[in-house]
Amino acid sequence: MADPMYRMIADDLRQQIESRQLAPGSQLLTEIELREKYNASRNTVRDAIKWLITRGLVETRPGQGTFVTEKIIPFVTTLTGDPETASGGEGRTYSQEVKARLRAPTDSDPDVGVKTAGAVGASAELQLDSNATVVSRHQQRLIDGTPWSLQTSFYPMRFVELGAVRLLQAPNIEEGTVDYLRGALGIKQAGYRDRVKVRPPDEVETRFFRLPDDGRVSVIETRRTAYDNAGTPIRLTVSVYPADRNEFALDMGKVPPEIRDPQPAEASPATTSSDSSPEPSA
Repeated sequence: MADPMYRMIADDLRQQIESRQLAPGSQLLTEIELREKYNASRNTVRDAIKWLITRGLVETRPGQGTFVTEKIIPFVTTLTGDPETASGGEGRTYSQEVKARLRAPTDSDPDVGVKTAGAVGASAELQLDSNATVVSRHQQRLIDGTPWSLQTSFYPMRFVELGAVRLLQAPNIEEGTVDYLRGALGIKQAGYRDRVKVRPPDEVETRFFRLPDDGRVSVIETRRTAYDNAGTPIRLTVSVYPADRNEFALDMGKVPPEIRDPQPAEASPATTSSDSSPEPSA
């Protein structure tokens, strides 16, 4: 018995992908063009594309079209950093960690704003009234030119009032905000608590990470609350990582350096989980 028409179309496209006639990242013909090429109905073409999507060979991008899945080398983020220095990434730490894995990091200058703690969901973690103001510092992170993570850190406005005015300035705080707050205000980070959850991406995340618009690729959200020696929260960092290119590690006790900081492994299909970006930043 002959295969249905949609399978014949899907197999032809699969062969083009596997032979690299259709290279990773390249765009497929539009639905109308595929219908004309294969003399097929709209539903037949859509079934063929669906078959390819479920096998991780192509992905749809909102408002752009259907693309051959690119192979992604995962990046592993270690969540168990030094409790006194781990920041989550703003500053040189992010670049150093990515470059150490022989990858190319890029991060945007922080988008800085003033918000109310309740409006951004930070009042509970920072132990602030919902109407209290916080400084928001938001960055986009890329690795090898691919969007990799989004990070937003929130700081009580009282830090600015006490003299930590660079929190309100757009340039990246190169030494990291942990070191900056220690030097500017004598506030020392004593520890942090991470909460991790998996959820569907929102529209902004789907667009930025270029995720399929069918929701099959989730995002991983970490919420890191940092505390001083008195147990007072000093920072909340919310980081968002697409699950198709990030993995996370938790190190306890003596772990060999080559295990903690592995060199890049062979590329994995974009449909597998990837390693994590540097620790959620501060």
